[in-house]
Amino acid sequence: MRTGSEPATARSALRARLWLSLWGLGWAIFGTAAFALVGRPGWAAACGVLWLVATVDMMMILRHMRQGPHYQPGRDIPPYRPADSRPPYRRPPQHRHP
Repeated sequence: MRTGSEPATARSALRARLWLSLWGLGWAIFGTAAFALVGRPGWAAACGVLWLVATVDMMMILRHMRQGPHYQPGRDIPPYRPADSRPPYRRPPQHRHP
């Protein structure tokens, strides 16, 4: 259900996220190889984990891009449920005296 605060034409910047993911993937591969060659297994493992994260992120981005645009309610759909015509029931205040 819409809240009424979101823009009607909002879109995710999936192409920008894809390029940033590719950039990070390239640096992670380079870092893994460089640190492995220098003999720093801890840093190579850290870059390897970053490589894995960037790969999973890129796969998710590509999946979202393949899904295409999703249904967005039109302007004829109200942004929230219409209010009832009657006011809400309120209990009268209860006074507590000793």
